[in-house]
Amino acid sequence: MLESVARVGALTGTPWIYAVVALSVLLDVFLPLLPSGVLIVTAATAAAAGSGAATGHVPRDVPDILALTLCAATASVLGDLVAYRVAWRGGARLDRAIARSRRLSTAQERLGVALARGGGALVVVARFAPAGRSVVSFSAGAARRRVREFLPWSALAGLSWATYSVALGYFGTRWLGAAWLATGVSVAALFVAGAGAAYLMRRAPGRSEAP
Repeated sequence: MLESVARVGALTGTPWIYAVVALSVLLDVFLPLLPSGVLIVTAATAAAAGSGAATGHVPRDVPDILALTLCAATASVLGDLVAYRVAWRGGARLDRAIARSRRLSTAQERLGVALARGGGALVVVARFAPAGRSVVSFSAGAARRRVREFLPWSALAGLSWATYSVALGYFGTRWLGAAWLATGVSVAALFVAGAGAAYLMRRAPGRSEAP
């Protein structure tokens, strides 16, 4: 982890940090193992430490926290839409793949119920769960849900997740002082949120439980 912080810290004084964050967030809908959340936390930690927020030192070039948040949120929505369109065009082969997967078929059913009821809290919750974003985005496309039903919730999910991740790293550094300690605690909080979101997704009612 310390090595990761050092590598990210080396990028914080350049515009490349935004490109790396955007690419990681964009691609992790297809490669859920990419540590995009950890990357954002470490970038925000390095930004807080470099700005002197925790130490009182003279600031150096660091990423803008608002820009980092908007970059991550925008990349999240774009990734969701790409996955959505890929699934929309997937045709019969993708439909068969989803039918063979109990997890995907259940997620598709629950997502349909949530959107039909006029709510999409499941989309927001799924953004925090490991691979939840992938499951929901592909399920929405495969089920041919309308963009106007899915996109607003995807935007809210991306902004909520990005804000939470950046806040963990930034305020964790301000409160805890040491960057290594703040990063460790913030990443742990990120995984706790993911575990909680995964639990809520499993508890979400399916069609058979709908009134």
